[in-house]
Amino acid sequence: MRTAAAALSTPKLPAPDLPARLRQLRHVALDMDGTIYRGNTLFAATRPFLQLLDQLGIGHTFLTNNPSKNVADYLEHFKTLGIPATPQQLYTSAQATIGFLQQRFPEIRRLFVLGTASMAAAFAQAGFELMPESPGAEPDAVVVGFDLALTYPRLCRAAWWIQQGKPYFATNPDRVCPTDQPTVLVDCGAICAALESATGRPPTAVLGKPDPAMLQGILRQHRLRASELAMVGDRLYTDMAMAHRTGALSVLVLTGETTHAQAQGDAAPPDLVVPSLAEFGAQLRAAHALS
Repeated sequence: MRTAAAALSTPKLPAPDLPARLRQLRHVALDMDGTIYRGNTLFAATRPFLQLLDQLGIGHTFLTNNPSKNVADYLEHFKTLGIPATPQQLYTSAQATIGFLQQRFPEIRRLFVLGTASMAAAFAQAGFELMPESPGAEPDAVVVGFDLALTYPRLCRAAWWIQQGKPYFATNPDRVCPTDQPTVLVDCGAICAALESATGRPPTAVLGKPDPAMLQGILRQHRLRASELAMVGDRLYTDMAMAHRTGALSVLVLTGETTHAQAQGDAAPPDLVVPSLAEFGAQLRAAHALS
């Protein structure tokens, strides 16, 4: 009889194809919250998995749809968790949004931002002017993120500017953020749902995962083909959808939001479903032992 863990780690790819696909990998994009840690709790498999990647000569980048911290804050958070990382190994949805605005909307300079002080600082450092909560301080656009300090007056002010026709941009589509605490962390997607309900307008653009630009940047930076990249994450509608759109190997870990039943029922199931990074590491180790 097959164990539950074995069932969970059964790949969608035909068995002969999976080891060959794993041996092709040169880089792994890792979601963060729900994949390598939950809140302030580092998963036991994370450090051994990163060490294995180093042993196999496979590079890695940490990706997150959570813009509540800027890169410097994430590096500090990683340091407290004992995860070595450089600025070049981190890419957040706030950075993706900044790049999108700079490239596609260079005329936008004044922003009304719903986001944490850390996220707002990233936009200010990129040269944007941040507007206060005042009807006389007119922005060029509204940016909505995962705002852990969201207040009702600021939510209403954002709705007002959106109602006046200002474009607005979401840093990410996530409805909730994984947490190890007894609460539900309402994320950017849910905040935007409230704004759309109040104003009748959806966001002008939604950045972050599953936008394939996040992975395409990694492909360009490291001169990789899509077949040489794996996207590892805990969400079907962001991590796995982005992998499918990019052509990367999609690896779903069940340490975050998604259940095994949800993965099985998805219209485009992941290439590989594993309980945690430990089982993915075992698959990588076995594939390379066969090479």
